[in-house]
Amino acid sequence: MGSKNKRPLYSAYVLTDESRKKLLSLFPVAYPARVVAHHVTVQFGNVSADDIPTGKDIKVVGTVDSGDGLQALVVSVDGEVDRQDGSVYHITWSLDNGYKPVDSNKIIKKLGYEEIDHKVIVDFEPKVVFV
Repeated sequence: MGSKNKRPLYSAYVLTDESRKKLLSLFPVAYPARVVAHHVTVQFGNVSADDIPTGKDIKVVGTVDSGDGLQALVVSVDGEVDRQDGSVYHITWSLDNGYKPVDSNKIIKKLGYEEIDHKVIVDFEPKVVFV
């Protein structure tokens, strides 16, 4: 079924397989029950098929761990960590204890994040994801 029969859900920078493997080697998974490690959401919900993200410089700049089941990597897009909707660019990394990927936003807002010394460049494919 092509994207013409589906509705857009979100725009994102989807990690290449090579970048995913590289990041998994650099940032050990804290919660192996569910490893997500897939994408950086740019816009959720009200997107169209034309809303392909345009950022060029994507880097992992920090990490956050709830301590009880959610781990995420904080990302900068063209030097900015703040998304237009007030959330922070991130990659949900691993989950357990009933957490969902959307909970990353809440945990980052509540706990902040720990900056890393060496920023890691991420290769990606900009996409609009359909359901």
